[in-house]
Amino acid sequence: MNAVFDGASLRLARVFSGLALEEVAEKVGKTRQYLHKLETGQGTPTEQLMGDLAEALDVEIGFFASKSHRLNEDQFHFRKLLTTKSTIKQVAIARGEMVDALIKFLDQELQLPRVSIPSLPNSQTFDDVERAAEYCRREWDLGLGPIANMTRLVENLGAVVTTFQGVSKEIDALSVSVERPFIVRNTAKESACRQRFDIAHELGHLVMHEGVVTGDRITENQANRFASALLLPRSMMAKLFPRPTGTRLDWKGIKEFKLTWKVSKAGILYRAKQLDLITESQYKTGVITLRKQGETNGEWEDNLVAQEPPEMLARSLFILAEKKGINAEDIAKALHVKPAFLRELAGLESLAISPQQQIRTQAQTHLRLVK
Repeated sequence: MNAVFDGASLRLARVFSGLALEEVAEKVGKTRQYLHKLETGQGTPTEQLMGDLAEALDVEIGFFASKSHRLNEDQFHFRKLLTTKSTIKQVAIARGEMVDALIKFLDQELQLPRVSIPSLPNSQTFDDVERAAEYCRREWDLGLGPIANMTRLVENLGAVVTTFQGVSKEIDALSVSVERPFIVRNTAKESACRQRFDIAHELGHLVMHEGVVTGDRITENQANRFASALLLPRSMMAKLFPRPTGTRLDWKGIKEFKLTWKVSKAGILYRAKQLDLITESQYKTGVITLRKQGETNGEWEDNLVAQEPPEMLARSLFILAEKKGINAEDIAKALHVKPAFLRELAGLESLAISPQQQIRTQAQTHLRLVK
């Protein structure tokens, strides 16, 4: 048999799809034990079986021959490293590897924005983190005002923002430190304010924690502090935060502040406590008030803050199709996957219309946002 087979690529395709060994074995009429041997390099399938496996996993036979660069777990910044289930973590890593492969393909065909995310690994204390956020604001020419669109900022810095379809509820936002880094949003969160904070948090990991295993209390607190400091600079908090009247919080002022800075009321209160603009008692009172009003999982004004969807990936696919004649089927073939696999990878959910139509529709929406 002339076909080359790499067991790790079989495992990558299987884990990407979230399938157990038993499920794939049943699809191709083999045992779990035999598939395990194939994945671990202890056996080689027949050409017929390779075709069956490819069909079951929405890939081309050539996918099993590819030995693309594998990502390491320490390149992934999982928000809840210790409590994230191992199976979910492996799915995230597999999807991350394929997103990285897609991004590498786009980088070969297009001139994407230069990656402009500094590495500031010595941000250990909270004061270090504050200075790191202030340094980034200066480097990125943001001034001290509200950040208009966090997703667009990150993508203008050269990172890609995407989502992992189907497992978003199980995986909190995460980032991946690779040549062109990417951030995965948790679309289960409906609040744009929380999405913005998550993206700022992951940006903090990319800035401060390159080559560092994250997910512990220390690194998560550092990333949270970076997000707070980036979104709400301490000098502007000191100047503009609506001060309490006596012991009472100024909820009207906090609401207006939220809508201006696009940060949740809970996040604003926490930042005010960090900077000693309110007391611990006032902060606790504020948290209790939000809970009593049913605003723990979603705040009343959330619908007034516009969503900030990713743009770069959809725009790139659109430009490839319109300007270079490289359509979804061509990209799928280059990655040795089927169009359905690409739809899942690129976040094109509906199967009712062709991948090319979906790319066109999604990209045009984002292009309108760019104008």
